[in-house]
Amino acid sequence: MSADPLLATADAAPDLYQPPPPEPPGRLWAISDLHLSYKTNREELEKVNPRPNDGLILCGDIGETADHLRLAFTKATACFRQVFWTPGNHELYTLPTQKEFGARGEKKYEECVAVAREFGVKTPEDEFTMWEGAGGPCLIAPIFTLYDYSFRPAHVKTAEDALAWAKEENIEATDEYLLHPDPYLSRIAWCEALVERAAQKLSAAVAAHPGTRLIIVGHWPLREDLVKLMLVPRFCIWCGTKKTEDWHTEYNAAVVVSGHLHVRRTDWRDNTRFEEVSLGYPRQWKECQERDMDINDLLREILPGPERPAEDQKTIWRRYG
Repeated sequence: MSADPLLATADAAPDLYQPPPPEPPGRLWAISDLHLSYKTNREELEKVNPRPNDGLILCGDIGETADHLRLAFTKATACFRQVFWTPGNHELYTLPTQKEFGARGEKKYEECVAVAREFGVKTPEDEFTMWEGAGGPCLIAPIFTLYDYSFRPAHVKTAEDALAWAKEENIEATDEYLLHPDPYLSRIAWCEALVERAAQKLSAAVAAHPGTRLIIVGHWPLREDLVKLMLVPRFCIWCGTKKTEDWHTEYNAAVVVSGHLHVRRTDWRDNTRFEEVSLGYPRQWKECQERDMDINDLLREILPGPERPAEDQKTIWRRYG
């Protein structure tokens, strides 16, 4: 004990320091199809609230240009601790104004990946990330698969037949003019190579992390039975490949996240949750605005996520978020 009375008093005083409470486990959110070529959607992006302990998945169709990607990644990385991105068809477009000098096909994709890496955003070209936040541990697995026109009725035998079948209803995707497969001979060939590569990477991840469930993130739906397009049903041929039909079970997926359809919905198959997380074109979420909702209401919580419903096959339509 010190002879100094002031020091003695200090020695006897209780320790009043209280360490700060631990941060709550971060949540994982997702949104896709921001389509930042639209001014309304660019303005909406700026309304995203900071969630500095959380992660965000951007599931494709951010826009058509590097500037669109930089706009999204700037905002996302400022608001979230971790950001993940996978391409949609729109990122792969070579616009008419770029016809003479713009990158095509695989080169366009590589340019997008390079932009993502400027911001530290994880892509299908990076190692999968172990999520240790709420709902974890899970392995976040961004993939890039494209489509091969195989989401078609049995009587439509070939890809050529599928394109003709869609045209019967005056349906033809812009992809047929702006999404080039270079250096592959066709989008089907590119899809085949992408699917093989993604399958190898997913298989390796499952082998390296036995028992750990995956969050598979890709722009196009993995399963044909989850493609319901009431207004343009024959657009389904541009929506995926049957080669991924069983990937949710084969690769131990807890959640599969996709976009592309502009139809927000939640489904369960074989103990796996499927989330379609599109924002869409301004006209497609106008009713949300009219209800005083904004983009924060349309971010979908992936982890920890909702509880599983009693009926495995029941679709939860999420028109308003």
